[in-house]
Amino acid sequence: MGCVSSKQFKRAKEYEDPNILAKETTFSVNEVEALYQLYKKISHSIFQDGLIHKEEFQLALFRNSNKKNLFADRIFDLFDLKRNGVIEFGEFVRSLNIFHPDTPMAEKIAFAFRLYDLRGTGFIEREELKEMVLAILNESELILSDDAVEQIVDQTFKQADMNEDGKIDSEEWKAFASKNPALLKNMTLPYLKDITMAFPSFVLNSGASDEEL
Repeated sequence: MGCVSSKQFKRAKEYEDPNILAKETTFSVNEVEALYQLYKKISHSIFQDGLIHKEEFQLALFRNSNKKNLFADRIFDLFDLKRNGVIEFGEFVRSLNIFHPDTPMAEKIAFAFRLYDLRGTGFIEREELKEMVLAILNESELILSDDAVEQIVDQTFKQADMNEDGKIDSEEWKAFASKNPALLKNMTLPYLKDITMAFPSFVLNSGASDEEL
């Protein structure tokens, strides 16, 4: 893949300096540069404009740009920090940082809460939880009966909605997620800890070092 220097990141306004991104995240400079290679591949898969569009995001997740999935839509929306319909490189790195194995659990819990809070009200309502459960089951290609889905939602609310007001607030979610770590299994991507291993030729030729931090 060849060497990728910091100067190349500065040529386009949507690419931020890897040194700055490394300081703000768990990733090292080399890892940020490796993520740049992944970002370039995704952002040129359909539109080739150096920005990740929703169709390209879905193609990367599902190998199908036309597959509609609420789970993928929510992840895209949360990655799109500027809410301009595309994911820039800085947004890509900062958002992926949530999924790094070394990212504090509190940040993962907060991200998961925003993921389920579909309408952005600051609460997770029963219908929102049901929609996300169905989306995750669909993404996993698991089929459950309507009764089974309702049971999952009912049990979740029974445990999480401690003041029984019909919705889950952020503190209730934090307590519930802390007692049920399996909920956050999808919030960690182990390969991000060794992202440079996916791009060995790139790392060997990289001129950046963590000492630059």
